[in-house]
Amino acid sequence: MSDRVTGSQLLTAASKTLTKAGVPDAARDARRLFAFASGVGASRLTLILPDPVTEEVAARFHGLIARRSRFEPVSHLTGTRAFYGREFEVTKDVLDPRPETETLIEAALRDPFARVLDLGTGSGCILVTLLAEAPEAVGVGGDVSPAALAVALRNAQRHKVDDRATFVQSDWMGAIKRRFDLIVANPPYIAADEMAALSRDVRAWEPRMALTDEADGLSAYRTIVGQARDALIPGGRLMFEIGATQGPAVAKLVAAAGLRRVFVIPDLDGRDRVVKGQMADFDDDTPR
Repeated sequence: MSDRVTGSQLLTAASKTLTKAGVPDAARDARRLFAFASGVGASRLTLILPDPVTEEVAARFHGLIARRSRFEPVSHLTGTRAFYGREFEVTKDVLDPRPETETLIEAALRDPFARVLDLGTGSGCILVTLLAEAPEAVGVGGDVSPAALAVALRNAQRHKVDDRATFVQSDWMGAIKRRFDLIVANPPYIAADEMAALSRDVRAWEPRMALTDEADGLSAYRTIVGQARDALIPGGRLMFEIGATQGPAVAKLVAAAGLRRVFVIPDLDGRDRVVKGQMADFDDDTPR
């Protein structure tokens, strides 16, 4: 690769390659990957585009574009994904943190908590964010995948909350015996017959077990609500992320488990995104 080839020329060619492959937002992805390959922040990218590109950077960039052309997620290529103002390590073993999940964070932070449990913690982005935002709290992240737990621990260390976070290999709450004032979960809620409609980035590259229950999309909710009563202290909250059409069904499950003050909370686009329920206080005689 000649040093006379500039960043702008490489970027133009890469955008065309990604567009031809059918990758959406090809120009945006090409810019992000060129910044990563060049080792510069996105804010400085425009400054270096007129400059000649070294063979090392060009080769790295071409490799990234080839992988993105096969719909490998950008987060897998760069190794990180932004979530709630922080960067989190992402691998093929964990679900990519998504902006919609920030609705769960906002809802959880509306009331104080001291002990939080994050079920199906994956990358740990939910637990780590909650602990970072609530510096007096402690928490547990449970996941059935040892590989996911390793990623979650590294993210806790990255954001300096590992002294307040414990990670446990557990099938939902099977190995977790403590009690909490907040339980959160973003379980696999995509029905098996909906998987084919997912984008190739998600369907082919993210862990299937984090996406679908291989059934109707409600299996994990049924299991967790059946366990939550014994794990929540009086007044404790249970909060789920849900699919946009699942609000009524999940709210009904939470209410049937005996939790009160059950609400469905929309995301910024107005779609149902979180279901919240609360254990009764000792002196709460409010009708269910």
